[in-house]
Amino acid sequence: MLGLLPQLTAAQAAPAASEAPTGRFQRPTVRVGEVIDYELSYQHGATLEVIFPDSAADFSPFEYVGRRYYPTRTRKGRSLDRAVYRLRTFALDSVQTLVLPVTVLSGRDTLLLPTAPAQLRLVRTASTPTGAGEAPVLRQNLQLMPVETQFNYPYWLAGTALLLLLVGAVVLGFRRGLRQRYRRYRLRKNHAYFLAQYARHVERFTLSRSLTNMERAITLWKNYLSTLEDYNITSLTTREIVAHYQNDADVSLALRLADRVIYGNQFSEDDTETDLAFELLRSFAERQYTHVLRQLGEPVAAGTARRPQAPAA
Repeated sequence: MLGLLPQLTAAQAAPAASEAPTGRFQRPTVRVGEVIDYELSYQHGATLEVIFPDSAADFSPFEYVGRRYYPTRTRKGRSLDRAVYRLRTFALDSVQTLVLPVTVLSGRDTLLLPTAPAQLRLVRTASTPTGAGEAPVLRQNLQLMPVETQFNYPYWLAGTALLLLLVGAVVLGFRRGLRQRYRRYRLRKNHAYFLAQYARHVERFTLSRSLTNMERAITLWKNYLSTLEDYNITSLTTREIVAHYQNDADVSLALRLADRVIYGNQFSEDDTETDLAFELLRSFAERQYTHVLRQLGEPVAAGTARRPQAPAA
């Protein structure tokens, strides 16, 4: 312990030989709640490590608002540190005092160097009573002051959450009905598109007598039925398609007439057989469409798809 005494004495003597930190208010008076600047400066040796107070320091009876630091200035072995603190007070004392310490690091020791007390006088804005025990006279002011409209976030968030809950309840309660309704909408839209495209291919075949247009019409018919029934028939042969539809007479006759024209290149003298094939295929597609709609609960008027009559032999 005797060996450490010279070092401790030298560490304490170094800051003592320097000037004490200085603190002062930049104005002598202040009002309640008004921001005032407090300047803290410390001139010391260039080898000392100095720490100024931060926002966590004790500024009572004042409140910390902000601060502004200045770079250290060193000249001829002497350094000057300076900072300006922005403070305000809500205390009602006529004279208020602030003592702010500066921390000096010397080896393993930490020394606190307090400033001299800086005083500030509080300026009162309320008039003093005229007599002992008398309250000041109050002035009445009933004029309305403009208030800026603010967005009510809690109510809007609560309303949005309630709306989402209602929508979720409706979707969960009527999910099956909504799904079927949407599917019926898609079926009607696809059926209208099929009829329009099918009629276009038939018309082109009638005008050009081109087998390409007839093949396109048959391919469109197969693709539509595959989508309608969710069963792919595009890769099936004519015999397999007829068997898939339980040997339906319309499908069997229409596909046999189409195969004879496409693969056998056997055109009849008139357009009766090809027109019959197109009509049978369109009529069968409409019957299948009506059947699917009825399975989905869609009321369909009777007689919407009539079976064409075969020509007399």
